[in-house]
Amino acid sequence: MIEIAEMISPEPSPVWKLAKQAGVDAAVGGLPFNDLADGEAAWDYAPLKRMKDRYEAAGYRLAVIEARPPLNLAKRGLPGRDAEIETVCTLLENMGKLGIPVWCYEWMTDFNWVRTDLAKPSRGGSVVTSFDAADVPDDITDGEPISEEELWTHLEYFLKKVLPVAERAGVRLAMHPDDPPLSPIRGVGRIMRSVENFQRLLDLDPSPMNGITLCQGNFTLMTEDLPGAIRQFGDKIFFVHFRDVKGDPSHFEETWHDAGKTDMLACMRAYKDIGFDGVLRPDHVPTVEGDSNDNAGYSAFGRLYAIGYIRGLQQAVYAE
Repeated sequence: MIEIAEMISPEPSPVWKLAKQAGVDAAVGGLPFNDLADGEAAWDYAPLKRMKDRYEAAGYRLAVIEARPPLNLAKRGLPGRDAEIETVCTLLENMGKLGIPVWCYEWMTDFNWVRTDLAKPSRGGSVVTSFDAADVPDDITDGEPISEEELWTHLEYFLKKVLPVAERAGVRLAMHPDDPPLSPIRGVGRIMRSVENFQRLLDLDPSPMNGITLCQGNFTLMTEDLPGAIRQFGDKIFFVHFRDVKGDPSHFEETWHDAGKTDMLACMRAYKDIGFDGVLRPDHVPTVEGDSNDNAGYSAFGRLYAIGYIRGLQQAVYAE
């Protein structure tokens, strides 16, 4: 059965208590960049151990790390990439020692997720994030243009280096889609943007540690049959972001979990059908009355609605 998790920052915040009060026991964590002694890196054993201990003291099991060491040289195939890849190997080895089973990573070069409006009006005066390709600033990157095939070449090089380490450590690599799943953006190719390309990722290496973060908000922009994609990828789905949007890859907005384009009940049934037994977390929630939009998409109160909505779907489907 799925387990509902929450994104819990490495430093204590109100979400640490709110999620626990909502019945969440699994944490999706970051990396302890703000808790380092002299000479330590965030992927070293000691700071990771301290972070894991903090989660456990608050009643959480650390199920996923969803943060990365710097990797842009590796993504672009530039000098210094092997040193970056070595930091990932260190992270995976230490996650294995600490029993943290899943690492969520991505292959977005120069910039990560892109939104052009962080406060678009939504239901009842709440606000959400949105994207319009026409409004992407020209200066979003100062990097040279890079093609999709170049990115595939560098990704294959990366996987050949890290997957054997992941296998020895027992840590599964869960690739997050490009957000938005659109290519190119200001000359920068994006490859994790279609169901076919995710199949290509899996075909690059048959390792049991090579898998997917099924971020529904991105995948529903790739296909009209998201439950079918869930069934297609099956046990290669290691981690789920449960969210929704309306629109298309060039122009969309986030939605409340019950107001998007996706049949969320059908998705929950698909996870049951494939026997998914990992963690699923809500993602990119609206900011509601009385909460702060300083970290758009990750405000505290909107998460409570999302957790309750997902738990209702879970209980209904697994009782069938």
